[in-house]
Amino acid sequence: MIIHKSHSKTDLIELINTLNLKVVFSHQDNKRDIQDKLIECIKHKVDIKQNVYNINNKDGLIQYLQKANSKKTLTIKEKNDVMTLCKHIIQYCKTGYYLESTKYETLKDLQDDMDYIKQFGDIPSCRRACKLMNEDLKFQGIKFTPLISPQVQKTLDEKKVSKVKHYKKIKIRKSTPENPIIVSFD
Repeated sequence: MIIHKSHSKTDLIELINTLNLKVVFSHQDNKRDIQDKLIECIKHKVDIKQNVYNINNKDGLIQYLQKANSKKTLTIKEKNDVMTLCKHIIQYCKTGYYLESTKYETLKDLQDDMDYIKQFGDIPSCRRACKLMNEDLKFQGIKFTPLISPQVQKTLDEKKVSKVKHYKKIKIRKSTPENPIIVSFD
C-alpha cells in the first residue's frame, strides 16, 4: 500500500489521533516513519469508530490514504488567486457595498467570484467574505454558504464552544407576606 504524498505529517498524526489507531510515534519521527508505522498498523485488525473523516472500516481507511488529501486541493498559485479574490470582495463589503470603489464592473462579476470562492470554505478569508456578502442587501435572495470540510468544521465548533462566556444572572421576585424576598443567582 502506498500513502498519497499530499498527506502531510501533521495530517497523518491528526488522522491517527482521531481514529484512535494503535500507532506509537514521537514527534521526532519524520513523515516516512509515521507512514511506515501506519501501514504496519493497518495490516492488523483495526477498530474504527464514528469520526469526522467518514471512515467506517479498514477498506475505507486504505482508500482515504491512497487518494489525494481533500484539504490540499489548491496549489500555492491557485490559493493566492483565491485570496486575491477574497480581498477584493472584503474591500467591496468594507466600503459600504459600493461597486465604484472596487475592481468589479457589475454585480454579476461579483456574484461569479463569490460562487467560485465559496467552494474553498476551509480558507478563513473565504468564510469571512461569504459572511460579509450575506449581509449585502443587493443579494437578499441569494445565500453564500462556504463549503467546509468535516475536519475544519469540527475545529470551528470546538473554538466556538471554548469562546462561550457564561454570565451570572440575578433574579429578583417581589416580596409578599407568604413569600419573602428571594435572591438567586443562575
